[in-house]
Amino acid sequence: MAAPTVVLITKADCHLCEEARRAVGRVAAELGLEWSEEQVDQQPELRERYAEEIPVVLVDGVQRDFWKIDENRLARLLRRALAE
Repeated sequence: MAAPTVVLITKADCHLCEEARRAVGRVAAELGLEWSEEQVDQQPELRERYAEEIPVVLVDGVQRDFWKIDENRLARLLRRALAE
């Protein structure tokens, strides 16, 4: 069983991104998962796709949340993915 891939899409100077980092970090740590961050500032294709929704959480490549990350929903999604 492969662990779900969790990616947080952020941008520079974003207060919501700081909150999202903490939220994703807490949930991932609780479940023993790793996660990564990608910045739209460095990737024009991400900036074009997610410009108005930053921060964005992707789980296994699927957008699951944006702006204000709901920790309970993210934990529920990740637990479900881990059970599969």
